[in-house]
Amino acid sequence: MADDDPACCAAGRDAVETAAGGRSGETADRDWRTEPATEGDDRTTAMVRVGGESFRMGTDEDVGFPEDGEGPERAVRVDPFYVDRYAVTNAQFAEFVRETGYTTDAERYGWSFVFDGFLDPADRERVRQRAGGAEWWLAVAGADWFHPTGPSSTVVAEDLLKHPVTHVSWADARAYAEWAGKRLPTEAEWEYAARGGSDGRFPWGDELEPGGEHRCNVWQGEFPERNTAADGYESTAPVDAFDANGFGLFDVCGNVWEWCRDRFSSDYHTTDAYDPDNPTGPDSGEQRVMRGGSHLCHESWCNRYRLAARSKNDPESSTGNIGFRCVVDAG
Repeated sequence: MADDDPACCAAGRDAVETAAGGRSGETADRDWRTEPATEGDDRTTAMVRVGGESFRMGTDEDVGFPEDGEGPERAVRVDPFYVDRYAVTNAQFAEFVRETGYTTDAERYGWSFVFDGFLDPADRERVRQRAGGAEWWLAVAGADWFHPTGPSSTVVAEDLLKHPVTHVSWADARAYAEWAGKRLPTEAEWEYAARGGSDGRFPWGDELEPGGEHRCNVWQGEFPERNTAADGYESTAPVDAFDANGFGLFDVCGNVWEWCRDRFSSDYHTTDAYDPDNPTGPDSGEQRVMRGGSHLCHESWCNRYRLAARSKNDPESSTGNIGFRCVVDAG
């Protein structure tokens, strides 16, 4: 397994020099709750109501990355909330862009990270550089949510409208959520919903492929050189491609990383400042939490597709394996 550098998970924009200014979201913590939803609220279409109880968050197992702050396992409580059954799709994000004219960080910077094995051959000359320490990540000029493998590709031509939107920064995800009358989940809300009542490593238990059955979209083969796509998908999968968890949520392990509201800290939850009742993370920090793993995760490098696994990235960073889902506070 690789060391604690999360670059294998998703490269950060700070790995490439750029003069563009960003939208880091430092003001996003004021009034971050949504208007509470009640029965019949249009915002809760394709969402499920969960929460209102305690659960065991994190893990004490040694199968992952203790230095990420996966442990200690602890009792945490979250208030009731509604959560998207699916990650936000390209079709949904396209509607947001059409209605608002929103420009993503990838478009503002002029590039985004594309996995080397997925780069459109016609765009090889658009590669600006490789990410240090994770040479499979290419900074590609013109790559963005609508052009996921380079400017020669489109989510329409590649039939990706029902796949999760990618190449979205934390700031982009927050902007979409605000437009939809929703918000990003706290890390505790994300793990509670993703577990779906499970105490295992995955929503279905402790084995990644019980009985040889693929339950999620992660890397098959030898990372990063050989991708067998034995689970049926070389890159992203449709958001409903695998079975839902116990709460009715799809793709909480693998496919794409999902942004959370919280700032990242590996040890904040072990300090006196931490409140296990609706925890929201530290008040300061330069990186935001990502959860769930992606189609590029493989146990030989990074088994962060587990429910307790954590990762992080800069709030302006975007790659071909980061997406998000939203939540709404319940009345």
